[in-house]
Amino acid sequence: MILTIDIGNTNIELGVVDEQGIVFQERISTDIDRTELEYAVLIKNALEVHGLTGDEITGSIMSSVVPPLVHIIKSAIKKLIGITPMVVGAGLKTGLDIKIDNPKTLGADIVVDSVAAKEIYGAPCIVIDMGTATTITVISKNGDYVGGVIVPGVRSSLEALVSDTSQLPRVSLSSPKRFICTNTIDCMKSGIINGQAALVDGMIDRFWQELGYQTNVVATGGLSRVIIPKCNHDITLNNDLMMVGLKLIYDRNH
Repeated sequence: MILTIDIGNTNIELGVVDEQGIVFQERISTDIDRTELEYAVLIKNALEVHGLTGDEITGSIMSSVVPPLVHIIKSAIKKLIGITPMVVGAGLKTGLDIKIDNPKTLGADIVVDSVAAKEIYGAPCIVIDMGTATTITVISKNGDYVGGVIVPGVRSSLEALVSDTSQLPRVSLSSPKRFICTNTIDCMKSGIINGQAALVDGMIDRFWQELGYQTNVVATGGLSRVIIPKCNHDITLNNDLMMVGLKLIYDRNH
């Protein structure tokens, strides 16, 4: 069984994957002030909750968009199970040809999602990841990663809206019944949720126009389950992309 870790700006996604699939998947909050021992305890607790011990883990791989935490969590895993994890980045084989201005600048999370999407859904494919930021990226019909866009994420947009206005309250991310709303709270909810859905739909149309052909579309990330059902396009939800992609990359390098 392989321990997989994806370090995001808001959450760290932990998982264990074997040849049959995902054994479990959990999240802990990202905190750069935690020590390696604290992270080791959190990971140990997650394993134990699912009836596993460190002795059952035979390998590990991690991706990160938070550089200060890479060494800390590598050390935590080494302390816990005696294994130094692979880190997605330069030197690892991914099977993905990255055709952008500077491939080294592409986020590890986007690489991993793209590897999984290409394997599962084939090429061409648009991959939407709704995390702290929303990324919409493209795998061409030749199977190459060719670029995309980055926009503020749903929670980031809501936080900016509330922080920069005096009278708008904090609201939950539940969807109102109508697009055109008649009170402040529902107006905010519709603007955030339906606005993000409209952005996704609009970007897909523009991507297809620029590419000259249509693609499969897959979405992942914590808030995709809220936004994607409001989209007009046929978009597949798959929140296992990160775990699947990490396992694929691990296997290609092990």
